[in-house]
Amino acid sequence: MRKSIGLLLTLCWCASAQKTEAITDEAKVPAYTLPAVLALKSGQPVTDAKSWTTKRRPEILAIYEAEVYGKSPARPPKLNYEVKSVEKQALGGKATRKIVTIFFSDKPDAPKMDLLLYLPAAAAKPAPVILGLSFGGIHTVANDPGVPLAEQWTRDNRKQPSAEKSRGGEASRWQVEKILAAGYGLATVYYEQIEPDFAGGMKYGIRPLFFKPGQTEPEPGDWGAVAAWAWGASRAMDYLEKDKDVDARRVGLIGHSRLGKAAIWAGAQDARFTFIISNESGEGGAAISRRDYGERTTALNTRFPHWFDGNYKKYNDRENEMPFDSHMALALMAPRGLYVASAEGDQWSDPKGEFLGAANASPVWELFGKKGIGTMTMPDLHEPVGDSVRYHIRAGKHDVTEYDWEQYLKFAKAQWGR
Repeated sequence: MRKSIGLLLTLCWCASAQKTEAITDEAKVPAYTLPAVLALKSGQPVTDAKSWTTKRRPEILAIYEAEVYGKSPARPPKLNYEVKSVEKQALGGKATRKIVTIFFSDKPDAPKMDLLLYLPAAAAKPAPVILGLSFGGIHTVANDPGVPLAEQWTRDNRKQPSAEKSRGGEASRWQVEKILAAGYGLATVYYEQIEPDFAGGMKYGIRPLFFKPGQTEPEPGDWGAVAAWAWGASRAMDYLEKDKDVDARRVGLIGHSRLGKAAIWAGAQDARFTFIISNESGEGGAAISRRDYGERTTALNTRFPHWFDGNYKKYNDRENEMPFDSHMALALMAPRGLYVASAEGDQWSDPKGEFLGAANASPVWELFGKKGIGTMTMPDLHEPVGDSVRYHIRAGKHDVTEYDWEQYLKFAKAQWGR
């Protein structure tokens, strides 16, 4: 098993034109020193919640805007919503299903986004909601014929209508019935409606809406695709605030893999999300970059040059020069809830690095009188640790599973008190 994982990582590494092979042996991880999360740029220590909120947090947010994700624009003034359908007996009577189109601009050819919302039929309204970005279109979340097929983007950069056979294809990743049984709603949006996920896909997405006159390409500090997807999650939140059947004070955000990176950045900027779940987000997400384990910054920027801002590329093979690391991004969620999760079979995402990102962010929660991970020792499989900051690693591959959702729903109940 270890040999096959190592071979896979090496192949991925070579394909991404990295100068050195990926480290897959914990004994070979180089020594590193993390930037202090609780110290101002001046070196002055941060010892209370007020200093964190008014001084250190803005410093870290500004670093990530400039060096990693790029600065995102505010909510557009022409944001509109259209409720396309409401079905009160969806999923065999277990849910009310709503489909809402969110228009980012009044231009007829501008991008728009469909939101699928399931609310529990048996629970009292308004209901708490977990929002997530979907990889396969809203019709893939559940095997529900009432949800229209979404337009997908193929690798050759042409959009084609998705096939009926893909309906419900991501159902195992969403566990809709478990979420509804817990008394919560589920909202999803298809991330490629915000911006298609390939180099050059930007021209079909929302970023050109915010170009300066005459601009055709992003500048080094302009936002990348991850920030665009995060921005789209906040626009979904704009709608959820207006829906009277939704408890807008209790909306959590989940993202898996690259969308786990987007969830972190959305949660960092938008305090309306009461907790953030980052599932196997890896390098550029929850994992400590300085560990140089699994995927590294050069591999990330080579394979996916559109994800981050142009400034992030200057840290290729220079992770130790970063004035930041993942624990600082994760700390931006404080004092709200944060759940980071890994899978044993997903060594490319560096499970231990993801754990250490959450563990090293935890002291910020203590400033607010809350408990974080509570340990610097990596837990065993299926042994979640932590409180307001929580972590688990499970057996299996890079995915979102029923086990993951069981833990997330327990965490939601603890965070929301219902």
